[in-house]
Amino acid sequence: MTRVEIVEVSPRDGLQNEARIVASADKVELIRRAVAAGVQRIEVASFVDPRRVPQMADAEAVCAGVAGLAATKIGLVLNQRGAVRALATSVDELGAVVSASDGFGIANQGRSSDESVSDAIAILNLARDHGRRAQVTISTAFGCPFDGEVAPARVADIARRLAAARPIEIALADTIGVAAPGQVVRTLRTVAAAIPGMPIRCHFHDTRGTAIANSWAALTEGAVTLDASIGGLGGCPFAPGASGNVATEDLLYALDRSAIETGISLEPLLEILPWLSATAGRSLPSKLAHVPPFAPDPG
Repeated sequence: MTRVEIVEVSPRDGLQNEARIVASADKVELIRRAVAAGVQRIEVASFVDPRRVPQMADAEAVCAGVAGLAATKIGLVLNQRGAVRALATSVDELGAVVSASDGFGIANQGRSSDESVSDAIAILNLARDHGRRAQVTISTAFGCPFDGEVAPARVADIARRLAAARPIEIALADTIGVAAPGQVVRTLRTVAAAIPGMPIRCHFHDTRGTAIANSWAALTEGAVTLDASIGGLGGCPFAPGASGNVATEDLLYALDRSAIETGISLEPLLEILPWLSATAGRSLPSKLAHVPPFAPDPG
């Protein structure tokens, strides 16, 4: 474990639940600053109903503003209608979403868990037909705000069905931040055994202060990619209690101090935080946003 890929999700998952509508130009600026810091994969927008997620109403405008940017731009889509919208933009990769639980699937997508799997497979096939990369996230993989516990075997069964549609990776999301390291280990072992050879990405929320520990547990079990959000912003309008994602700078600090490379520089990320706080109009959940820099003496 010497190198980990980070997917930056602040422009999408980070901002989607913010009360203050962020201007398209500011979203573009956030994306450009993140890429300047070394981010190579970034969620730039979600192509969803703007009546349900007003913050993402400008998805096409944001994509136009970052066209040609030297990074893999991801557009999140929940159905074929959203996929068609995304394919008409500059996004390089489509991210489909399924729910491991019926309760969240119906609240978030208006679809049962099994229906969301069928939708995701159709999206994967559509993206491939158009020459685009595509991956899929299993949300509520560690617990649902409506249905409670989610069994690792259930997540593994969904992952097995999705893997047959040949996504570039499968992500497991702790949508409401209920996971703990031991649970992460058990779930990843079960899923990895079901989809040998398929890259696994993980998406953790820090709702209960376990995101860094969960990220580390995921890496020890073979996850090769982690999602994170600058400033620790994030949440889901349809998942009660889902607060911020693990902060990119907090995760990067832990990885840097553990001699694990990401290709992202910490200092430029820290320089983004005051601007992002002012743009969002609130204090950031990030730990590093509120402590002095630590620069150990190289001697």
